[in-house]
Amino acid sequence: MIKVAVLYQAKNPPKKDGIQKPMKPGGYSDSGADIAFELAKNNVEVIKPVKNPNINKDKDWVFPDTKEGIEKALESGANIFWLNTVLYKNHPIEKYFNKNIEFIGQKPKLVDVFDDKIYTNNLLRSNNIPIPKIEIITKENSKNLSLELEFPLVLKPIRGRGSQGVTKIENRNELIENINVFFSENTYGNALYVEQYLNGQEITVTVMPKGNYVIDNKTKYFDRPWCLPPVKRFNHKNGIAPYNGLVAVMENSAVLDDIELASKEMQEVCENCIQSAELIDIKAPIRIDCRANEKGNYFLFDLNLKPNMTGPSRSHRENQDSLTLMSAKKIGWDYFQLLNNMLNQKWKN
Repeated sequence: MIKVAVLYQAKNPPKKDGIQKPMKPGGYSDSGADIAFELAKNNVEVIKPVKNPNINKDKDWVFPDTKEGIEKALESGANIFWLNTVLYKNHPIEKYFNKNIEFIGQKPKLVDVFDDKIYTNNLLRSNNIPIPKIEIITKENSKNLSLELEFPLVLKPIRGRGSQGVTKIENRNELIENINVFFSENTYGNALYVEQYLNGQEITVTVMPKGNYVIDNKTKYFDRPWCLPPVKRFNHKNGIAPYNGLVAVMENSAVLDDIELASKEMQEVCENCIQSAELIDIKAPIRIDCRANEKGNYFLFDLNLKPNMTGPSRSHRENQDSLTLMSAKKIGWDYFQLLNNMLNQKWKN
């Protein structure tokens, strides 16, 4: 019998080669609670850390991704762990891979490698997937900075999270000023990168792993990853989509219409996203941000292995559709149907 426990991120992940991935306040306990509540509401047995959870208290519904939190969930009967957290090599959950337990989410070792945006971009580029030009900036080379890319540029963390820390840069003085702040605050570690700025439409594509899915009450098998309908982003702030912790994505995003979805450009970018997901061997949904140049050709600029999975399951969260849920609604899924189809892709190590 299925007994699901949802994990949230309890602390910062370790630095990797001097690079820090920042932690979201609350460690995704908000979306974790959305997931747990929605599953429980639809008669999926959810293991919770407290006997009578408060609908308004996120951490009443989710377990910390620590040894203690995982053990507590197991002692309470959990046999499926929903990894709604940031994963990395030697994450505590790896110690339980030899148990008779199933998982929803990516493999930690996979995330550890592909959360490095430089590594991932180079892999995709080497497989002829269009990626914007980039240059790495370290604390050392920032003192005598020489760049081949032309302004405007986009300044980014190497192990970033969404649009947090992403800044459009118009000129050299602005770049130096932002680099100095970046390194003095030390939020993201000892290196960053700049990327050519693309001035066309931005879209977000959710790619689902291969497997069986229920769509329109029919089971369909996908023998390779596949895309939910892309979402277009608008109302950018200084050329960058605002961080969803500040602006709900429902306020600046919309699913493409049928004519846009059928375009040659959209078919090509979705195929590039599918090929990217195949290279990485995804086990759960990923989110890929893409942007067009002045000719309308799309480039993949950010591959996110932990897309946000917020949803309107609780009464005070009615505006919390994630980008993935917005896409899912286009094919007829509600929040539970999205989660249930994700649950059907559970895996054992």
